[in-house]
Amino acid sequence: MLRYDQMEQSEAKFSVGDVVHHKRFGYRGVIIDADAVFSLSEEWYEVMAKSRPPRERPWYHVLVHGSDQQTYVAERNLEPDDTGEPVLHPLVDSFFEEFRDGRYVNSNLAS
Repeated sequence: MLRYDQMEQSEAKFSVGDVVHHKRFGYRGVIIDADAVFSLSEEWYEVMAKSRPPRERPWYHVLVHGSDQQTYVAERNLEPDDTGEPVLHPLVDSFFEEFRDGRYVNSNLAS
């Protein structure tokens, strides 16, 4: 399985730390991980991915703003968030050191 850290940057539209907006459901969130292709079970895809987004494109693990939920979202359903506001989620501090210039800095990369 090809994980985010193995993907070429040009293949993925978003990166860990990017704040995004879900086009269909309207929520905001921050990307905490990505898969080069769909990596959950066939059963999950059949039940949850009703719009049948492509499996061979990137999928993102997203912390949802204003909740304690995490989602798994196909790239085609996301767009950049233009509010410039941070994401309020109880796990944000577990993944990131700071919110800088409209995006989060990964705690492993912060200096």
